[in-house]
Amino acid sequence: MSEHESRSLESMIVHVLYRAVQEADAVFVQHVGEAGLTPRQFAVLVTVAQQENANQTHLVVRTGMDRSTVSDVVRRLVGHGLLQRRRTKEDARAYAIRLTDKGQETLRAVEPRARRADVFIQSLLPPKQRREVLAGLQMLVSAFELTAARNAAKTAPAGGRGRRTLRNS
Repeated sequence: MSEHESRSLESMIVHVLYRAVQEADAVFVQHVGEAGLTPRQFAVLVTVAQQENANQTHLVVRTGMDRSTVSDVVRRLVGHGLLQRRRTKEDARAYAIRLTDKGQETLRAVEPRARRADVFIQSLLPPKQRREVLAGLQMLVSAFELTAARNAAKTAPAGGRGRRTLRNS
């Protein structure tokens, strides 16, 4: 690799992934339109719809977002009347999160548009490579999660639980 290539942003996977996410987010917002949901808000709505009375820990695990992002997204969706939070009887510190009627209606309206955005993004790839690209990205996510879990286990205090992020590595 030449010195010029080593300095090229286009040769850095971190930058290319970031740019791909920016563009994919823009496509999603364009397709979703007036509903005004972000991809992360949509992911939280879908996850809550799949797991009635989910809690924020469940959302962190299922969406891959960090706790503060999930907390902010849930707060915004509650503010828009799409989600409802209630303290659980089992743990007064935890919230059970569920879709409101408005949240269910919004999800029903937005889901087909989000799927069309996904189809459009995939259509930008050659047909034979679509599955390979998705599988490669899923493999990358799994590798990051495994690395984070290993690092958390190494840095966790005896008898305690370490934080599950790559920032510890």
